Amino acid sequence: MDLPESPGPSSIRELSHCYRALLGGICPKLSGGEVARLLFSGVCGQVPERDTQEGAETAWELIAFSLTLLRKICCGLSAQSLDGAVRGPWRDILSLLFDPMDLMSHSPPLQGAVNPVWQKQCVQAFSSSPPGPELDACLWSLTEVVKKLLKQSHQVLLAEVVASFDCSLTALCSKLLPEERTEVDFSSSWRTTFCLLLDLLEVLTASGFICGAGLNLRSQRIPAVQSAALLMTVSCCSDYFVKKRILLLLKRVLLQKLGEDWSLEGVALYVREHKDLRADRCVLAQCVLQAVAADWLQSLQVERAVFFGGREKEGLKPDGSMLRAVSLVLLKSVELHLQTAAADSYLQSLWSWLRRLDVSQTEVSHSCSWISLLFGEQDDDLMEAASASLHERSFRRCSGWDGYSVLEAACASGCNPHCHFVLLLQSLSFDHSILLDFLISSETCFLEYFVRYLKYLREDWQGFAAACSHRNVKRLADAHGSEPGGSVPPLEGSSSGIGLRLVEYDSSDESNEETSDGHKQSQTTAALMTDRSSKLKTKPCSSVIQNEKVCPTAAAVLEEETLNVLDRAVFCLSELRQVVTRLQTKQLFPYNPSSLLKLLAQVENCYQRSPLS
Repeated sequence: MDLPESPGPSSIRELSHCYRALLGGICPKLSGGEVARLLFSGVCGQVPERDTQEGAETAWELIAFSLTLLRKICCGLSAQSLDGAVRGPWRDILSLLFDPMDLMSHSPPLQGAVNPVWQKQCVQAFSSSPPGPELDACLWSLTEVVKKLLKQSHQVLLAEVVASFDCSLTALCSKLLPEERTEVDFSSSWRTTFCLLLDLLEVLTASGFICGAGLNLRSQRIPAVQSAALLMTVSCCSDYFVKKRILLLLKRVLLQKLGEDWSLEGVALYVREHKDLRADRCVLAQCVLQAVAADWLQSLQVERAVFFGGREKEGLKPDGSMLRAVSLVLLKSVELHLQTAAADSYLQSLWSWLRRLDVSQTEVSHSCSWISLLFGEQDDDLMEAASASLHERSFRRCSGWDGYSVLEAACASGCNPHCHFVLLLQSLSFDHSILLDFLISSETCFLEYFVRYLKYLREDWQGFAAACSHRNVKRLADAHGSEPGGSVPPLEGSSSGIGLRLVEYDSSDESNEETSDGHKQSQTTAALMTDRSSKLKTKPCSSVIQNEKVCPTAAAVLEEETLNVLDRAVFCLSELRQVVTRLQTKQLFPYNPSSLLKLLAQVENCYQRSPLS
């Protein structure tokens, strides 16, 4: 990149000509590339002898002038005060600065110290500027600076930057977020400002995870501290897009998936491992549960899905991403407050709200079907929802709340982990290769969920058998209005990842090779399945369970429909164990699966020991 050799007073004169041209509503005399280079060197304070007192003063003067001109360009373009023919060249200048030149990574806040000129302008805007271009520019610039520092892991400088804006940002949030329940009518300027503020709140909350508990500034905890105001905004705001953005932010905070849209890579994983801000998540969860108890869900309006072209189409289902955000916020809040005795009532409120919105085209008679129906093939959210449900039920069992009555209550509240897992297998057509894709993928929390569920299954085999009895293939299809063996239909806007294999694992030339122990156990399991099927041919078919709302007893495992689902589920897990064993033997599996293989073998042992009569 070619920069001016001696920027200084001459650069200020040239930038002054550009400033006057901008105020006059005309194009600059210099080319776009020349103006971009002048602004780049000015913002970076590149002057000769900067280490001297005179050079430092010149540098700060150049930085201040360059930032002023840059802010004026941004304001002029965002306010559309420039004519169409003039707007293009100024927009090209910004494009050059922020794309090929990457100005944000070279700006003074990222060069070892906080630029006092930039800091002063932003603090003044946060403290006194109304929603509009000037405040928007400061919110955006601070967001980009914090993002860059997060990606580059500059923890010391990151803490310094966040601390310098803590008071002014806290005051800004108090000004923009409503304290009382009043109708909030967002104009276009308010909408833009509020969305930029939400982006900033996300990066600041992520910085709290990265910096650790040593900093713990109020501006890093606003989603928790101001959670009541955010939820009230969702209820009162007339702008649907703003409501959706708030709920997506709360969802990411509760799931600890801050920055998932920024490609932070390793930083995102580090955020998930941090435990210091669990208290803030619990505060947010408690606020959500209090709002739900006060009929907050009934105030939420969900628009219909929009097809390509932007218009609503008659018969489309409600906005799937909005429904998933609301549902996960509530499910994670219940998980974080496992001791509450009203957990089932919160979930019943959620299912009632979904019924009122007519999410399903058919009546959902079994509440456990809601998880699959809501999240469909949205793999990451589906695993988070199933994991939250599993965690809640595991806590109840560890607390001595076990027994058949708890199994009934789990189905009634829609949180029976066995039903969820059987529904997942059915949606995959019991294809073990898709489970293998999930196991080696880092895009979902499936491995963590799968290991925890297998431990749960090992301790509650009869509960799993009863869920298989309750969720035979035909009834699984009927509950969702689909054909037997078909996948659960997703909501509008969901992805279609399930059903696509990443790799054809069985295409290897050595795919038939097995270890001796694994091959022996597989033969035992397959033989037992064949034996049970042959005995059933001489056994009269039992009647199908009539009452869908009550979880059946373990004796229902003997029914033909039960063995259909139970056999297919166990055989799927058996095939998964075989292929993982084969990949481990060839050192092709990405991690050590020994514990996972042990759990899968224990599940097969439970199946082999289960009685037929």
